[in-house]
Amino acid sequence: MRAIPSALQDHLDQNATTLCRCWSLTRRDGVVLGFTDHDLPLTFDGIVFAAATGLEAAETAAELGFAIGGGEVAGAFAATGLNEADLTRCLYDDVRVSVWLVNWAEVSQRLLLETGFVGEIRRGDLGFTAEVRGLAKAFDEERGRLYMRSCSADLGDARCGVGLSAVAGNVAASDGRLGLTAAALAGFADGHFTGGRLVFTGGGNVGFATEVKRHAAAGGAGALQLWQAPPAAIAPGDTFTVSPGCDKSFATCRAKFGNGSNFRGFPHIPGNDFIIGGVRLGDGGLDGGSLFR
Repeated sequence: MRAIPSALQDHLDQNATTLCRCWSLTRRDGVVLGFTDHDLPLTFDGIVFAAATGLEAAETAAELGFAIGGGEVAGAFAATGLNEADLTRCLYDDVRVSVWLVNWAEVSQRLLLETGFVGEIRRGDLGFTAEVRGLAKAFDEERGRLYMRSCSADLGDARCGVGLSAVAGNVAASDGRLGLTAAALAGFADGHFTGGRLVFTGGGNVGFATEVKRHAAAGGAGALQLWQAPPAAIAPGDTFTVSPGCDKSFATCRAKFGNGSNFRGFPHIPGNDFIIGGVRLGDGGLDGGSLFR
């Protein structure tokens, strides 16, 4: 059972109360923002909780056991510190959220209702609705290694060991949203950057990063199709860096990156067709030895 501070309990027992909710958001880059549904800003724990234009509770659910509880909050893009561009740049993905019930007349009388993380964010014309997931979501995530044919490492990380060299370029032409061409990509084979990571370093989308959906040669340049549209239109002259992509197969690891000895998957696991295929008369190699000798 949740323990309610005695001073707050005394206030709750009154016929009239002065209660509001406060939310603190801690981003992965260390930025902390505070919001309240009260009509004046409040301050506690060193955080100023902005009023009126911040967040409002939309829906809340609690679950027993390890079921993932949580709720939803709605907000306007006019809120101090919140804007559509930051949401599009994924700065609020997996943000840590603390929700407080506060006596706005005496902020020392407060109760931490829940702590969770921002999940799915749905954007509208004037605002957004964010899903808040409880801490139990950690039990719904895969931990450790999985035995599967594909590689479990990310290209260029410590487990992969490949030294990535990103290519820097300037946008020569673009459809404004998902497609662009650049002369710096000329000379690379089709698909070399498919699955790679593109980061804008200049223009209206500085800092925005997304995965490359498709890469193909285009005359004396290279063409990229992106998975996610940046917040601002892509314009000629915008600068970027892009790294090669990997489909996490053993063949690509060995042929494209020369890293087969460090492959972090299990490419020789028999597939389902072999497992359920049964034994047929005349089949050889059924002595329990390796299938790849």
